[in-house]
Amino acid sequence: MMKKRLASATQISQSANIVLNAIMIILAAACLYPLLLVFAVSITDESVIQTAGYNLIPGKVTLNAYAFIFKDATMILRAYGVSIFITVVGSILSLIIISMYAYPLSRRDFRYKSFFTFIVFFTMLFNGGLVPFYMVYTNVLHLKNTLFAMILMWLFTPFYVLIMRTFYTTTIPSSVMESARIDGAGEFKIYVRIVLPLAKPALATIALFNILFYWNDWYAPLLFITDEKLYNLQYLMYRIENNISFITQNAGSMSNTSDALKNIPAQTARMAMAIIAIGPIMLAYPFFQRYFVKGLTVGAVKG
Repeated sequence: MMKKRLASATQISQSANIVLNAIMIILAAACLYPLLLVFAVSITDESVIQTAGYNLIPGKVTLNAYAFIFKDATMILRAYGVSIFITVVGSILSLIIISMYAYPLSRRDFRYKSFFTFIVFFTMLFNGGLVPFYMVYTNVLHLKNTLFAMILMWLFTPFYVLIMRTFYTTTIPSSVMESARIDGAGEFKIYVRIVLPLAKPALATIALFNILFYWNDWYAPLLFITDEKLYNLQYLMYRIENNISFITQNAGSMSNTSDALKNIPAQTARMAMAIIAIGPIMLAYPFFQRYFVKGLTVGAVKG
């Protein structure tokens, strides 16, 4: 009887079900359409783009844009390697630091809780500015032209600390930790063996945020990297885009420019770069999807 009441309370009418499904289909199509359009443009001939504009169905299929980008495949593959290394190492280190910093803040018996919480809020609202930040990295830490410069920059995100702290506070019962303490477990053992397994949804959510952030980062290389061998994928794409724009805008005034440079696939190459850059990161999402909604909604409650 109780099950029947609960089932009836969660059911929706047939008409409402049809409307909701229609809305979801429209939203899904709105999300997929730009991606499909970018891919279609990337495999369309440049002359067709110039005459007919962007079209979901390519007028003339060609892979010239991809051939242009992969003309120097070594550079692209090296940038892939740098991006993968930074994303993996940076995301893991950031997740460890954020989860370990947030855990004491969630404990009511932590004596310095207010002080360390103030540090999080203060650094979230204020910073020292770009010039002191750059000078510390280059003159004090000597991180210019090192991979760690791109990792260190995003290791600690105050907003993610607050999400983790809220998740610990609202989800993990203090009685469980007290029971473990009575059984002889130390603080570190409680954190590793009890708290972290129960915090998987929040950890997966923060991990996905970190992965997306590190993968799409081009700002840190712009500030600290001048060695081409250390360019990550996003910054390399940014440089290629700038070079294409410069050549296409000044092709008419450069008398010694070859026809090959004047006729580079500018529009299609930009779309091909977008496809190359987003491809691998799209594969990461399914691994975190089952934790993502729960971790995001619970951790989003501030307190």
